[in-house]
Amino acid sequence: MILNDINPNAKIGKDVKIGNFTTIHDDVVIGDGTVIEPNVVIYPGARIGKNCHIFPGTVISAVPQDLKFAGEYTTCEIGDNNVIRECCTINRGTSASGRTVVGNNNLIMAYVHIAHDCVVGNNCVFANNATLAGHIIVGDYVSLGGKTACLQFIHIGSHVITAGGSLVDKDVPPFVKAGRYPISYVGVNSLGLQRRGFSRETINNITDIYRYLFLKGLTVSHAVEQIKEHYGNTDEGKQVLSFIGGANTGLMKGYTFQKRDKE
Repeated sequence: MILNDINPNAKIGKDVKIGNFTTIHDDVVIGDGTVIEPNVVIYPGARIGKNCHIFPGTVISAVPQDLKFAGEYTTCEIGDNNVIRECCTINRGTSASGRTVVGNNNLIMAYVHIAHDCVVGNNCVFANNATLAGHIIVGDYVSLGGKTACLQFIHIGSHVITAGGSLVDKDVPPFVKAGRYPISYVGVNSLGLQRRGFSRETINNITDIYRYLFLKGLTVSHAVEQIKEHYGNTDEGKQVLSFIGGANTGLMKGYTFQKRDKE
């Protein structure tokens, strides 16, 4: 009795465990020590690293949900030590970039969708039902709250955390907490930075940088001038300035007082 369907041309590493009723197509590479639970489908173009754990119902490297896709050869590349929980969907790329990429050591919780041509960094946590539309870039150590929805082409900097239910339709710079609608600055992700070994001086610098950008009522260009003057020689200043310079969709806003805040 055949309990799963593994194409003989798939390249399966050592000590890989594959559950019942899983389908693995041609042109798939799976690294050593990876565990694939029952009822998983892995389509051509998948490149999965070592020691990953993929839970039931997940679909990896399916063709993009993009009307411009014309059947071109693309890949879906997933690094090492990732946990991908139940019913996640990670699509392969389009001709725009040729691939979708997920880094190492990420926890991707149930029902997360990562669309075509996204690039996700390392050590991220995407809570249940978080959704990335196409062409999104996510840095390292990013935590997306449950049901966070991210618009196509946006960038999210490293060490960002979003509130559950956020609609991310603008670029979110590194080191911050973001939430509300429209997506807005909530503060610096101080606790996360402390846990990752950032010094108190560095965290204070980051806090001051974002006071210029979001809290002092300055234009972005004026805030950039102030950040360059006071923090342009620090690593954290350089990271923030580089992010602002490469912003695709415009930066999220500073905190705005809304009626709901009084309720």
